[in-house]
Amino acid sequence: MGKIIAVANQKGGVGKTTTSINLSASLAVLEKKTLLIDADPQANTTSGLDFDPNSDKGKTIYEVLIGKKTMKDIIVDTEIKDLKIAPSHIDLVGAEVDLLKIEDRELALRNALAGIKDEFEYIVIDCPPSLGLITVNCLTAADSVIIPVQTEYFALEGLSKLLNTIKLIQAQLNPKLRIEGFLLTMFDGRLRLANQVVEDVRRNFGNMVFNTVIARNVRLSEAPSHGKPVILYDAISAGTNNYLNLAREIISKN
Repeated sequence: MGKIIAVANQKGGVGKTTTSINLSASLAVLEKKTLLIDADPQANTTSGLDFDPNSDKGKTIYEVLIGKKTMKDIIVDTEIKDLKIAPSHIDLVGAEVDLLKIEDRELALRNALAGIKDEFEYIVIDCPPSLGLITVNCLTAADSVIIPVQTEYFALEGLSKLLNTIKLIQAQLNPKLRIEGFLLTMFDGRLRLANQVVEDVRRNFGNMVFNTVIARNVRLSEAPSHGKPVILYDAISAGTNNYLNLAREIISKN
């Protein structure tokens, strides 16, 4: 049975989409059958793997959530043999309203994944940068959650809201939900502040913090504009190495 991992943080610009794309690609390169679900209306994960969010309109995660399509209807292959993607579209913005009309609205994604979960070893969900109904769906469907934390000022701001949301979902919708780990991102070891943030996060969350730290890396930043995960864009870059290490860390934990 596949493990479903949500990548969530309601704060934008923390490396959530970068992590979703490159962790998924790294798991696939390590020969783990992986599905990447873009549940963010901005569709950056979709375009970051060279899919045009407008070309397959009508075959996206939006149609799945509102019950018009199944997951099998929308899943497409990527350049990497063991990686598939469920794309997103700006229409997903309207899903919050549409879901309000549906019974068991918080379970829409979990129910949609039930039929395909066994076909993958890992399912990675890129959540929206909010704590709305779509994110609730993602966390209700997930077995665990990765929380990216930017190693910059205000890094811990807003984390308490996310952790409270996770507790509520554990209590009411998904008692099996666990925190896979806090992932330190955008790290620049030359900066005193970045090192201080790493110390603060490790002091606050202890062994819940991944050993792997994602360093700032030019190739990692460039890769999405070429529609590729960094491992295909520059296989020997620091970004590639970081995300392969993260994938290995997750595989060894599981």
